[in-house]
Formats: sequence, C-alpha cells, structure tokens
Amino acid sequence: MTCSPVLVAPWRTPIGNAGHGFAALTTTDLAAPVLAAVVNTVRESGCSDSVDDVVLGNCLGQGGDPARIAALAAGLGIEVPGVTLDRQCGSGLDAVMQAATRIRSGDDQLIIAGGVESASTAPWRFWPPQPGSDPVRYTRAPFAPEGFPDPDMGVAADHLALKMGIGRDRQDAYAARSHALAAASDFGAEIVPIAGIDTDERIRPNMTQHRLARLRPSFTTDGTATAGNSCGISDGAAALAVTTESRARGLPALRVLGSAVAGSDPALPGLGPVPAIEKVLRRTGVALGDIGIVEMTEAFASVVLGVTDSLGIDIGIVCPQGGAIAMGHPWGASGAILLVRLASQMLVDGGPELGLAACAIGGGQGIAMIVERAW
Repeated sequence: MTCSPVLVAPWRTPIGNAGHGFAALTTTDLAAPVLAAVVNTVRESGCSDSVDDVVLGNCLGQGGDPARIAALAAGLGIEVPGVTLDRQCGSGLDAVMQAATRIRSGDDQLIIAGGVESASTAPWRFWPPQPGSDPVRYTRAPFAPEGFPDPDMGVAADHLALKMGIGRDRQDAYAARSHALAAASDFGAEIVPIAGIDTDERIRPNMTQHRLARLRPSFTTDGTATAGNSCGISDGAAALAVTTESRARGLPALRVLGSAVAGSDPALPGLGPVPAIEKVLRRTGVALGDIGIVEMTEAFASVVLGVTDSLGIDIGIVCPQGGAIAMGHPWGASGAILLVRLASQMLVDGGPELGLAACAIGGGQGIAMIVERAW
C-alpha cells in the first residue's frame, strides 16, 4: 500500500559565511538544533509517531555518519538511527527524495531529512604519499575519472556562459536581482538561531549591477563569473519532516508529487538540472507552465540562466526572494534549503500551488523535485 509523502516542519539555520560566524561550529553543532526544532514542531502538532530515521546530505564532513551523531546530539534518543549521503550539491535534496520514497512505499512513517555543511570545520584530506614524496592535500574529490572532463565549478560556469552566449551584463543583472530580493525579504520564521546569529550573513542590500560590474573575473582570465555573481562558500543546515498525509494533519504541508535525478555532460555540470527537470515533469504529468515558483541553487548566475534558457522557464518565478548568490551555498544543505524556501513561500495565503526545486551537481548531474500545497 503506497502513501503520499508530505513535507512538514521546515527549518534551517542562518547561512553563515565560511570562517565567520560559524567558524568553530561542526556539522553536529549546526544540524542538531535544526533536527530538534523539526521534531518538536511535529510532536507539538500531536503526531506521536517515533522517528524511523534521520537522513542527511553532507559533502565534506568528518565521516562517522554525521546524521546519526547529530540525531544523538539533538536528543532524539538512542533508538533513532541516522544515515548520511553524498550527492555533492544535490545531497540535501536527495536526502528528502530518498525519505519520500520510503514513506511512499509504506515502510516508514516519519523520517527527518535534510542536509548540513560546515566548510569552516571540514577536515583537511590528503592523498596517500607515493614512494619518495610527501602526502598531497586535495581541496575537492574528483567528480569524474581520468578520460572525462572534470573542471572546477567556477571554470565550468565560465565555459557554460561562453557556450550559451550568456554575457557578463546579464549575469550581473541576475545577481543584482538576487541580492536585492534577499535584502528585502524576512526569513526569520524559517530560521533556528545558532550561536547568537539569527540572520543570513552574506546578504548585502547595496550590491547593485553597477557595483557588481566593477568586480574582476574569479576563475578564468577572460571569464564572466565573479565573486558577486557567484555563490559564497558557506556553513548551514536545513531539515524537514517527511511523513504521511494522515499523520501531518494540523500542520501546513507540501505534498511530494515526484522527483528525479539525471546525468549530463561533466564538462558543463551547470546544465545538469535540465534533464532532471524534464524527467520529473514526465513522471508527474505536470506542465512546466503550471509551476508557480522555482527554487534553484544559484551556484552561479550563468547556471541559473543556462537552465532557464534551455527550458524556457520564466525568470520571474525563479528564487523570488533571492537565492544562493545573495545568501550563500552550504553545499550539502542547499538542496534542503530550497525546500524550506518553497515551504515559506507556498504555505501562505495565496501562495503558489505548485513548486519546483532543482540543483546542478559537480560531475554532470542534476536533481529535481515537484511539490504542491497539500491542503
């Protein structure tokens, strides 16, 4: 017997700039208060079901299963297990997708899912030394094996812009929009304060297109991606409760209509959301024109513009309150942050009925999920 999975109790931390407000906080420090807030919200609504599992996405943690460690630190009880997964920038969204699949199957009744990233405290990693040489530190794992392109994400964003004819002016205009929208928005109702911080650290109200145009390319000499039209390296966590419709009564809820992952060209990872979105639209039968809001990880302005150009998405419905360019991109958490952001905007009077969350992923992958207001 299948059950329609719904998302309730969406919470997130503020998004911190790496090395700043959360500089000393680990993945446990960030995730545990969010998990506790989700569980408390669910239990206060009258749902007495025990938590079947905690599923968190994470990219650069210390290992040892951060989801289980955070669940214990949150006081969920020794009987609550946890599992951590890595689909790079899509990890937080994939965690919710996997939880929703388990709820739909009827195997589980209540799972807490989301993601966490602490770039500030991520351990340093080294390749084993070769004979006669010292260990070599690496700053990121390979996204593809030898014989495949494996560009750094900023370099790939420049190549995408060049390939699709997305100029610097257009990228800066989109970035200025993100900064302005985020600066004008109030995110307090979705945030669990951490370490005395209750607002996103990166948001700047004065990042106009004129100011952005002064910034130099960050990744290639003649590139168009800059520190202003790209995301920041960030710390943060987000989580939601994934459960059945019958158990969610009394809580504002988003119904998960469907989700999908897809592979794409590793040379142009920014286009990964395109086949994933196309796949989830086919699976659900939803028409792109019926989607009222899209939350997409703004890793780079060229990525968002490349995806919207490829699919014909109205840019006006994309990240209507700003996105990662303004707020930051805590890699393993960002996919779950998209769902928290959708919930905040959809679960209000007059909010959109249908929403789409999507992420581009290093190595040429994309992930997408379609949700609707449950009642």
